[in-house]
Amino acid sequence: MRLLLIVMVALVGLIQYPLWMGRGGWFSVWDMQAQVVDQRMINEGLTARNVALAAEVEDLRSGTEASEERARSELGMMRQGEVFVQILPPGVKPPELKSNAKPGTAAKPGIAVKPVTPPAKPATPQPPATKPATR
Repeated sequence: MRLLLIVMVALVGLIQYPLWMGRGGWFSVWDMQAQVVDQRMINEGLTARNVALAAEVEDLRSGTEASEERARSELGMMRQGEVFVQILPPGVKPPELKSNAKPGTAAKPGIAVKPVTPPAKPATPQPPATKPATR
């Protein structure tokens, strides 16, 4: 009788082992559920990034404001007649102004002002000189 009880407990243990520990068991299902949650969070972040990029692409296609903003921030471009003002943190020495700065135009401490000079106009080509015809 005692042997039969030991055999029955062993058989129940062998039947339960794949349910809990085997491939497709509860422990692996819990691990996979955690992986699914993590992957969904990653996918949500990527979806938000894709939506933002799609909106930026549409803005670049339809208007000039986005391209102007990119030119300003990434390339440092300015419109003609604009004045570039950079506010420096306290304790930072302002950069030296170039020699083309107007005398008597001192900037406030902590503010560097760089006037925008209009681009040079290209020289207009002169018509070629004609030589008088000699016979």
